[in-house]
Amino acid sequence: MTVIDGTSRSTPATGAQPQPSPGVKACAAAPRQHPRPEGKDSYTISEVVAFTGLTAHTLRWYERIGLMPHVDRSHTGQRRFSNRDLDWLAFVGKLRLTGMPVADMVRYAELLREGERTFEERQELLESTRRDVITRIAELHDTLAVLDHKIEFYAGARKAPERRSA
Repeated sequence: MTVIDGTSRSTPATGAQPQPSPGVKACAAAPRQHPRPEGKDSYTISEVVAFTGLTAHTLRWYERIGLMPHVDRSHTGQRRFSNRDLDWLAFVGKLRLTGMPVADMVRYAELLREGERTFEERQELLESTRRDVITRIAELHDTLAVLDHKIEFYAGARKAPERRSA
């Protein structure tokens, strides 16, 4: 079992469901299964590309900017990713979907590496991002209502000539 930023995750080998740490609200969606059990979780950059959909260039860039500074290397210098890295990349993907700026993601990663004393600052960063997401959702709901109205208008306009001829 690994713990990534307060959430315990079981590996597929155990078959156990992930359990949130005390006081931590679990995500609604179950975590993605890892391709390999812990202990045998050494992935090449090509395998991570295939699993995540990210490009090798993006993975190298994440490492270069400090978003993934802990990637292990083989004796020949090739990157070797772990299940923990896959979990982190999944989380970073969620942060990207929120629209969080890359600089804030890097800041969050730095705070995470600094340990428990940064809980409050990490929480503030995530709460700010959450407020932005809620605002965007409200804007999208308004946009959806406008689109629905227009779609209904055009659907009604197409049916109107049929009613006249009947």
